Amino acid sequence: MPRPGDFHEIRIVPTDERYAESFTRALDIVARERRFIGFIEGPPVGSTRALIRHVIAGEGVQHFAVTRADEVVGWCDIIRRPMEGFRHAARMGMGLLPAYRGAGLGRRLLRETLDAARAMGIERVELEVFASNESAIALYRKLGFTVEGIKKNARKLDGRYDDDVIMALFPGA
Repeated sequence: MPRPGDFHEIRIVPTDERYAESFTRALDIVARERRFIGFIEGPPVGSTRALIRHVIAGEGVQHFAVTRADEVVGWCDIIRRPMEGFRHAARMGMGLLPAYRGAGLGRRLLRETLDAARAMGIERVELEVFASNESAIALYRKLGFTVEGIKKNARKLDGRYDDDVIMALFPGA
C-alpha cells in the first residue's frame, strides 16, 4: 500500500521491454477486478512483450507509471490502427492499480502519452470505456475527449450489463 508522498515519487516512463513482467502483473490485477477493462485476467507475459515490441517498432506510444523499485503501477498506450486509410487514428487503453487511483496519477500518465501521440502525428485517439466507470469518463472529458456513441448492453459479466461509451479526441485540432 502506498504511503502519503509516494505518488510524487512515481515516474512516468516510455515503454521498455524490461517492464514486461511488471506490466503483466499490473494488467492482471486490474483485469481481475472485472470492472474497468475487457480482460478478466491478464494475458501471458509473451503477449505483453509482443505489445511492447510493437510499440517500440513505431506503431504507437506507451508509458508506464513506475515506482522507485521499477514496479509498474499504471499504464497508458495509444496504438495506431493497422489498416491503410485508418493509420492516422489510434486506440487508447489505460489502467492504474487500485491503491494509485484518485490522486492525479492517471491524468499525468494520460497527458504524457497524449503528448507523445501528438508528436508522432496521431490525429485521432479513440477509446471505449464502460459507462459504470464514471471517474474515467470524467477524466477523459476534462482532457477534451467527446462522446461519439454508446453501445447499449455491450458487456454482460456476472449477470450484469454495462454500456460501452465510445469517445474520441483530436489531439492536433
